This record gives sequence, C-alpha cells and structure tokens, in this order.
Amino acid sequence: MKYQTVSMIGLGYIGLPTATVIASRGIKVIGVDVSQHAVDTINRGQIHIVEPDLDGLVHHVVNEGLLVAQTTPAEADAFMIAVPTPFTEGNKPDLSYIEAAGKAIAPFLKKGNLVILESTSPVGATEKLAAWLAEARPDLSFPQQNGESADVQLAYCPERVLPGHVLRELVENDRIVGGMTQRAAEMAADLYSIFVKGECLLTDSRTAEMAKLTENSFRDVNIAFANELSIICDKLSINPWELIKLANRHPRVNILQPGPGVGGHCIAVDPWFIVDSAPEEARMIRTAREVNDFKPHYIVAQAVNAASKFKAPVIACLGLAFKANIDDLRESPSVGIVAELAEKGIGRILAVEPHVSSLPNKLLGKVELVDTQTAIDQADIVILLVDHKHFNRIRPEKLQRCVVIDTRGFWSAS
Repeated sequence: MKYQTVSMIGLGYIGLPTATVIASRGIKVIGVDVSQHAVDTINRGQIHIVEPDLDGLVHHVVNEGLLVAQTTPAEADAFMIAVPTPFTEGNKPDLSYIEAAGKAIAPFLKKGNLVILESTSPVGATEKLAAWLAEARPDLSFPQQNGESADVQLAYCPERVLPGHVLRELVENDRIVGGMTQRAAEMAADLYSIFVKGECLLTDSRTAEMAKLTENSFRDVNIAFANELSIICDKLSINPWELIKLANRHPRVNILQPGPGVGGHCIAVDPWFIVDSAPEEARMIRTAREVNDFKPHYIVAQAVNAASKFKAPVIACLGLAFKANIDDLRESPSVGIVAELAEKGIGRILAVEPHVSSLPNKLLGKVELVDTQTAIDQADIVILLVDHKHFNRIRPEKLQRCVVIDTRGFWSAS
C-alpha cells in the first residue's frame, strides 16, 4: 500500500519523533495532540521535549510542509496512536487515553484505512480499540481477532526505543508488527518499511502486546535482583558496585547496576499489566515490581537516618529524571524520593535537575530547585539520584564535608 498521509495521535516522547521520521521520508504527517502548547511549539519548527537531534529534524520537516500539528484529527490513510497508558489505583491499567483517541479519529475513518496502536498496552487492548471504533462507526466493519474481513484494519506495533537515542533506534531496531488480521500486519509492515531498516516481525496483535510487556518485565526482574543485592550489601558493609564488577567477571554472569528504583513509563508500569492479566500466575513478576517499588523508601530511610545527626540539615537531591541525561520525569523514583523527604519535614530540601526549568506539581512549595553549585555549597547531605553527565563537574573534594548517599555508584563505584 502507498501511504500519502499519516496521522499521529499523541506528540510526546514517542509520537513526535516517529511522526518526524516519517515526514522526513516525504510523507505528509498530521500530528494531533491535546496540548495547544505542544501544537504551537511544533508548528514553529521547535520541540517541547528533550531528545538529541530531534529539534533540527522537526524544524526541517515543518518548514517543508511535511509535518503539521493540530488539536483535532483529520482524514489520513493511516492513523497511529501513541498516547499515555498509565495505571490507576491498585495498579490497574488505564485505557481511557486510548479510548479517547479512538473516539477522536472515528469520524475521520474511511474504508481502506489502517489504525496502529503504539502505546504500551495490556493484552487485548487492540481488540478493545476495535470495539470502541465499531461502536462509534457502525457504518464500517472492524476486525475481530483472526477475522480477515474488515473495512478498517487494526494492528499493534509497540515502540522499543531508548530515550536519548530515539531517532537512531526508531530506524535501526527490529519492529514487532502485530495485526488483528494478516492483512493488517502486512499493511503496517508496509508503513514501517518506509523508515525502519531493522526487520519487521509479523505476528498477531495479542502476541505483539505481550512481547512488549515481556521485554520490560524481563528487565524489571533483573533490576530487582541488583536492587535487592544492593540492600543486602548495605547490611553487610559491602560495596555493591565492586561486588557486581567482580561477579560479572564470570563468563555467564551479567548483573545489572542497582539504583534508587525503576522509573519511566515502560519498566515501572508494564509488569503490572501482566500481573493484572494473570494475578495468580505472575508471582516472580509481581515480586520484582514490589522490590523495585520498595527501593525508594529504603533510600528515604537512609536519608532520614543521616539527617538525624544534624539540627537543621540541608539535603541536596541530585537529579529528578527517571534516567540519565533526559528531562523525562514520568514514574521517576527520584521525584518520589524527594517528595517523601519533603513530606517528612526533616530539613531543607534542594533539588537539582539540569534538564528542567520548573519542578513538577507534587514538589512545588516544598522543594527548592537550584543549580548544582548552590546545592553542593549549602548541603549537609548529598543524595545522588540520577547519574547525569552534568554531575561530573562536581569536584570530589567538595563532598568531603557532606554525608553522601550515592544510589547510582556515581562515585562509590570507583
């Protein structure tokens, strides 16, 4: 199939780079987002997120008229949905954003269209999207699982990119393409082949949904092992980074690095989707999530203990993002740690995050956002939460008078 116009619903950390890469191949892309700020920023040829090299590419495709952003959908040959899929109370998946996106595009669908869901989703989400679309457009037919006859085809094609390397990995990584029908999978593969140099691996939508959850659950289980090991090492007065370095010299051992928890929209969320689908069977996956969710509270307890040795401690928390060298605060354990420290009222809390200009709402009025130098000069306790390259500027001698809690092995590893 030849695609002349593609609509991307959601212009965030995945939607905008994907829309931009498609547009750079000469395809007209209509980007849709509920944020007027995001729409206006993109239409100026600028970006509202942090991602290396994305700004220049957006500027180019916008100036060429290949990418236009708006707050409402329009007709297109293919619709791609990349909206948030958070979880609600009790770690239940929240598909309301997907449902809203489906209802928004429904009036613009026509026979022969392809709808692709990219949002990380629980198994069966693509089928639910098909049902919502069918309800909104009874004049069109939509596929049932393994049913071939449909006016509009649906596929599930999860992203699997690393923040900070999104543009490269969108092109180079293999892509799982899960169609509700074989025709849908083939149509989606045709679209991705416009820009993907990796292999497009065709399967059904349920398997594709589970594959995405499996990838991130595998990583979560391995991180949980490292985080639990670091807690055990702390009790036994052992440097966990030295221990892991030595253990990894074994030819068949590759232990990951511990940290203050697990963040981001994928690894911190996806395992719960599996647990929700099979709560009795997903025992190891559930335990790994619980270990990683506990780690921030363990860091807070360390900080509280250190603060008890000062009358009015100043605590500097270095980093708020969920990983190094990005501005993404979604599901960040660092934000949770800083918020919990502020709620305990154990001292003055300073936060340093070089990639943002303002604090998230949960920290406003409770925490001061300062630069690195100010934080180090005033701190009694320094908590390294994110190993941003920016913090390499801190001279070790500046930390000698402070209590240092290094959750990333930024200094402790050496």
